Amino acid sequence: MPSLAALKRLLPFMAWLPNVNRHTLRLDVPAGITVALVAIPQSLAYAQLAGLPPYYGLYAALIPTVVGALFGSSAQLSTGPVALTSLLTAASIAPLAASGGEQYVQYAVAVALLSGLFQVAFGVLRLGVLMNLLSHPVLMGFVNAAAILIGLSQLASLLGLPAPATGHVLTDAWQTLTSMDGSHVPSLAFSASAIGILLAFRRFAPRWPGVLVTVAILTAASYLLDYAGRGGRIVGDIPHGLPGFGLPSTPWDTWIELLPAAFAIAVISFMEAMSSAKIAAVKTASRWNENQELIGQGLAKIAAAFSQTMPVSGSFSRSALNLASNAATAMSSLISALCVLLALLFLTPMLRHLPVPVLAAIIVMALWSLINLRALRNAWRASLDDALAAALTFGATITFAPQIQNGIFTGILASLALFVYRRMWPRLTVVEPDSAELARELPQWAPQRLQSIVGLVRFDASLVFVNVSYFEDAVLGLEQRYPRLRYVIVSAQAINSLDASGVETLSTLTDGLGKRGITLIVSGVKPQVQAVLERTGLLERIGESNLFASDDAAYAALGERLAAGLC
Repeated sequence: MPSLAALKRLLPFMAWLPNVNRHTLRLDVPAGITVALVAIPQSLAYAQLAGLPPYYGLYAALIPTVVGALFGSSAQLSTGPVALTSLLTAASIAPLAASGGEQYVQYAVAVALLSGLFQVAFGVLRLGVLMNLLSHPVLMGFVNAAAILIGLSQLASLLGLPAPATGHVLTDAWQTLTSMDGSHVPSLAFSASAIGILLAFRRFAPRWPGVLVTVAILTAASYLLDYAGRGGRIVGDIPHGLPGFGLPSTPWDTWIELLPAAFAIAVISFMEAMSSAKIAAVKTASRWNENQELIGQGLAKIAAAFSQTMPVSGSFSRSALNLASNAATAMSSLISALCVLLALLFLTPMLRHLPVPVLAAIIVMALWSLINLRALRNAWRASLDDALAAALTFGATITFAPQIQNGIFTGILASLALFVYRRMWPRLTVVEPDSAELARELPQWAPQRLQSIVGLVRFDASLVFVNVSYFEDAVLGLEQRYPRLRYVIVSAQAINSLDASGVETLSTLTDGLGKRGITLIVSGVKPQVQAVLERTGLLERIGESNLFASDDAAYAALGERLAAGLC
């Protein structure tokens, strides 16, 4: 029989489900209903963004929400359709199939399954730490570019114009803007009204379900004014009841073609979910497990695939609403899913006349939570490398659109390349013989001649294969500039590790300098570095008498040797 601890790891909901009581339900039920009031119209909008019929968003907010709550580790994380994952889904499938068609839907389901399998594998193998390969500046560069692309992609719907299909978002947006004279006036009125109402709620009643009220008012107006009869696009008939269950029938070569996009969705969607989970953990003083959350989010995507719908993720806005509503357990997400189920069973006829421009307006208004120019400004202030990685990611995402996943891959490669580049030329200080800096560092009683025969190289990084040549050039350059040099002190206080290349370089320098009458001294060696010196025999070659606890100790010992006539 498995232990209780093992059972809780396998079924994490067993850790919180027994604790559900009247008190937690008094908090979770209102929170779940509040989130559902936002999730239902948002789900319709995000399905449209993904290129699917709007009702697929309701499917994505049902079973995947339950699975994410049961198998995740964050009580407040709300799983379901989100803008960024929807855009990535559309970008990955657009070159392969016509938007909204049966084949397109099957490809979206395939992406959900693949990205879910990636996340489950990452979680099972405890590779959550690898998400750190996607740095914050790179993520912000991608998210800000994606937000712009999302907004541009909705222009045609906002204006009531046919969507161009040139294959590039910027070109499509330009064609739409140059065709504004032919805008469908009723559609423009509905989109402008939706934006106005949503702004009013955001300004004067932020805690009210402004999205739901907007949808209700404008859907009623669409029906009363016969918007569809005037040439406007509406959601149309929504199938009654639950989604069908099964797996996509997709050719093998298409599965292979979708792998890079699925990997990008797995990484980026989890980064979005992780940011929400971290905030919730801090504000509720609770713990969360990134590997368990990877498994939970992955299983939610797999559940989305079996539900014949699109990939899902943790929603930043709905999770924040869950947190603000004082949700105590993941039961709030189950309540939210129950509300979606009731909507699918009983409310779908009311959504038939929902104008498509209203959904576009909801998407555009949701962009405010994605755009974060302050993060890009902070990256510029913190590090030129971070700013360059963010700028490259931003530019690549815009340039490669609709294949925006290439933008994130560009950013990851750029940040890793810059990371390696920084470590090829770390901070290195050379204290030269007869310099004022050396005079300040030497003991006052040290013989005067010591200033002419000793130099110091202070290396502020681990000594590894990418920077050993830089270190070696600094030591040999010191020898070449000062023929009277007799001692080179390597200040190793900032050297945290030493690889085989570092050992070989120190060994070569010790032997080479020794043959020319120069002794290599090493000071401030950390225990883990000294262990490497001992294991490789390098400590014996350098000589224990040439190893000192600090720079001051090395200077003092050399002063004593010189005073005693030993050097």
